[in-house]
Amino acid sequence: MGYDIKIKLKSYDYSLLDKSAKKIVNSVISTGVILNGPIPLPTEKKIYTILRSPHVNKKSREQFFLPTHKRLLQIQNASSKTVDVLMKLELPSGVEVEIKV
Repeated sequence: MGYDIKIKLKSYDYSLLDKSAKKIVNSVISTGVILNGPIPLPTEKKIYTILRSPHVNKKSREQFFLPTHKRLLQIQNASSKTVDVLMKLELPSGVEVEIKV
């Protein structure tokens, strides 16, 4: 009997995130598990407002937008072989991985 694993991926770059999710899916499917995902989660949007000039024209401001994209993968009936495959994966920098068993 296996156990369930949830993998949550976060990145500022959606294309890098999709490549990482595809890499995980391709490597995990070969171990014979049930896989749900990648499920796109809502994008977290941060907006930073900065004054253009510190002394003059206080009403003149600039806004910067930073989106954080997220994906969720759910693996059911995972075995020790599946965990070994996940540990050996090398994902690119810029992708945050959170694994819950």
